[in-house]
Amino acid sequence: MSVNPNEKPEPGGERPEPAERPEKPEQPGRGEKPEAVAPGPAGRTEPEGRPAEGAESAPVGAVPSPEAGTGARTAPDGRRRLADALWPPRVTRAQLVVALLLACLGFGLAIQVSSTSEGSALRGARQEDLVRILDELDDRTQRLEDEKTRLEKQRSELESSSDQAEEARRQTAEKERQLGILAGTVAAEGPGITLTVTDPVGAVESDMLLDAIQELRAAGAEAIQVDGVRVVANSYFTGGGDDMRIDGTQVTAPYVFKVIGKPEDLEPALNIPGGVVQTLEKEQATATVERSAKIVVDALRPVKRPDYARSSSQ
Repeated sequence: MSVNPNEKPEPGGERPEPAERPEKPEQPGRGEKPEAVAPGPAGRTEPEGRPAEGAESAPVGAVPSPEAGTGARTAPDGRRRLADALWPPRVTRAQLVVALLLACLGFGLAIQVSSTSEGSALRGARQEDLVRILDELDDRTQRLEDEKTRLEKQRSELESSSDQAEEARRQTAEKERQLGILAGTVAAEGPGITLTVTDPVGAVESDMLLDAIQELRAAGAEAIQVDGVRVVANSYFTGGGDDMRIDGTQVTAPYVFKVIGKPEDLEPALNIPGGVVQTLEKEQATATVERSAKIVVDALRPVKRPDYARSSSQ
C-alpha cells in the first residue's frame, strides 16, 4: 500500500510506518584514520596503501630517499646527453672553414710579431744614432758602386785594348797585390787611424778587442795591425788581461791598432753611443783615436798553401 507523503493522516487512523533509513557507514574508531583512496588506472581508485596494478612495489622496510623524484632521475640523464653530444665529435664543413681561417690568422699574427721584434732595436734608437746608421749604409753603398765602376772599367779596357794579353797580365798583377793586402802577405800604407787601448786594471777581454775589429771592418778598414800582428779574415783572439793572444801570439797593453781606411768613417764607428769606446770606458780602460794621412801596416803573415782548396781555373 503506497502512502502519499502530502496526504494528511486522518484522525484516528493508522500512522504510516516510516521508510527504512539507509544504513550509515561505520565510523572509524577513535585514533583510526580513514582509508585513503588513490586514483588508479582508467579512473579507478584504489586504496593508498595498495600499489596500483603494474607498479613495482617497494621492498618491505625500505625508506624513501628525500632526493628521490624527478630531479634525481634527470641529473644522470643530462650528463649522459652531454657526453653523447660531445663524443664522438661531429665536424661540419662550416667548422672546418672556420678552423682554417683561424689558423691563417694565427700564422699572420706570428709573422707580424716576429717582424716587429726585429725592428724594435731601431725603434728605440735616438735620432743621432739613426742618422749615423743611414750614413754608414750610404757609405757602404757608395763603396759597392765604386767597386762596380772599377770592374766595369777593367772589362772595357780588356775589350778595347789592342794587346789584350798584356792588359790582362797588368790587371792580374794589380789584383794579386790587392789580394795580398787582404791576406796580409803584402805591406800596405795609406790614410787611416791609430787606436790605442790602455788597460791599467787588466779588465779588457779578448771579445772586446774582437768587437773593435768588427766595427772597423764594417766601417771600411782595408788593413789592420795590432801590436805587430797582422789581423786578417781568419785571425782569432783568446785570453784576456795579462795573457791576451792574437793568432797564438801574446800581446800586451797598451794595444795599438793601426788601421788603413777612410778616417771619416773609421773614427765615428768607434765613438758611437754604446760602441767600442764606451764599452772600454765601463771597464776602466781608455781608448784614444788619432787620424793620420799615412798609416803603415808592415806586419806580414807567411804565405800558406791551402791543403784542400785549389783554383777553379786549373
